Amino acid sequence: MDASLSMAPVNIFRQGADEEKAETARLSSFIGAIAIGDLVKSTLGPKGMDKILLGGGKEGLVTVTNDGATILKAIGVDNPAAKVLVDMSKTQDDEVGDGTTSVTVLAAELLREAELLISKKIHPQTIISGWRKATQVARDALREAAVDHSNDPARFQEDLLNIARTTLSSKLLTHHKAHFSQLAVDAVMRLKGSGNLEAIHVIKKLGGSLTDSYLDEGFLLDKKIGVNQPKRLENANILIANTGMDTDKIKIFGSRVRVDSTAKVAEIELAEKEKMKEKVDRILKHGINCFINRQLIYNYPEQLFAQAGVMAIEHADFAGVERLALVTGGEITSTFDHPELVKLGHCKLIEEVMIGEDLLIHFSGVDMGEACTIVLRGATQQILDEAERSLHDALCVLSQTVKEPRTVYGGGCSEMLMAKVVTDLANRTPGKESVAMESFAKALRMLPTIIADNAGYDSADLVAQLRAAHQENKTTYGLNMSDGTVGNMTELGITESFQVKRQVLLSASEAAEMILRVDNIIKAAPRKRVPDHHPC
Repeated sequence: MDASLSMAPVNIFRQGADEEKAETARLSSFIGAIAIGDLVKSTLGPKGMDKILLGGGKEGLVTVTNDGATILKAIGVDNPAAKVLVDMSKTQDDEVGDGTTSVTVLAAELLREAELLISKKIHPQTIISGWRKATQVARDALREAAVDHSNDPARFQEDLLNIARTTLSSKLLTHHKAHFSQLAVDAVMRLKGSGNLEAIHVIKKLGGSLTDSYLDEGFLLDKKIGVNQPKRLENANILIANTGMDTDKIKIFGSRVRVDSTAKVAEIELAEKEKMKEKVDRILKHGINCFINRQLIYNYPEQLFAQAGVMAIEHADFAGVERLALVTGGEITSTFDHPELVKLGHCKLIEEVMIGEDLLIHFSGVDMGEACTIVLRGATQQILDEAERSLHDALCVLSQTVKEPRTVYGGGCSEMLMAKVVTDLANRTPGKESVAMESFAKALRMLPTIIADNAGYDSADLVAQLRAAHQENKTTYGLNMSDGTVGNMTELGITESFQVKRQVLLSASEAAEMILRVDNIIKAAPRKRVPDHHPC
């Protein structure tokens, strides 16, 4: 009796919950992660293809992109392992800004290799142990191969330009990369090492072509100046505020006012007007000649500002107000009783400028000399959005490089270098761990293979040549994608940031390890929808 009891399956979960065990769980994890890798694989490298993402809303927003993080953010995934990879590429985007596709593809390739090893009955912990050692030697090899030119400004500038070119060559801006890499480097060099990308404002304006984009030395605000107010101001003292300037109505909500004649209504309106006038007078006491408000400014206060010869700009959205405060050195104010405590913003000149069809307000000679605006022009909204994403990647990588100036070579060179070191270690290691290390090296070698495949070249031949070159200690050799040959990366100037490469290696191996450890997937019971008998 007891024996038959113990054989009966015991279900400890709530009804509707689901459990996948051992092999099934591992397989579904692998399949999900590999599918995500295959999805973004074709966007890798300078000859990668783009994806069109169609939004599910009424408008059906169209996004054309080859940025790994953007693609993965936009797709809703149900597979838990796939979610891990999506989160990882998002972190990569936030941390270093680039390498989002590489990190996903590398993790997926590691898991593809792990699947083969597990089918050969090698235990996941053995694989993880081998991978850990492989990651360590790969990281050391990468550190040794990194070069640092921060002491030589001219060479460092060249490094930054090369990094910007390399980053942009896999994006939409590849045909104009000389123009945009110079633009990105100029913008980042203005930050003087602070790395605060908030000071770089990107404005997108339809029309013109991508080559019409330029870097403006000041700050541009996409708003209008009020009626009858000065359109040009020199030596401006700016008060940046977030306050209601729309008191044309009584603000006591739900109140009713009974009057016995129309004259009384006029009295209430007059009291309102006086209240508004008093507020404007309090604002003017700050000794300003420019007032920028996040909220609306109604006609009456606008007229009062015009009479005082003050430029008033309304409805500067929150991001605009925050950035303006940062750039002009002011603070956002909501009450105006103590002018002496308020920190005003300053700039040398405020004027209107035309870009395309639109008038924008231009602030030049701002307190924070690091601030600048990049104006992007392009034929369609999709091109502008993708150009902004590409530029964002380049700016992030450059600001990281200014902080951590070491660089490594791109074009699959670093991956082959790490793969060679890992293979050497595998040859010296006895036991099953060496098989895991060999698989790690194979996954690293898959990155140059995919880059060559995406360009339509013979990847097997190219990667074999590259491997042979690295065996002969030509450690700066990588793939030359414009000719489909193996070339010296030093001469071609294909440089990448050490920080990005290191992050790709560590993130991918950690995520792959985490997925490999899984042997059970337990899904919670879905919430039942109860009909609502008490609508509010």
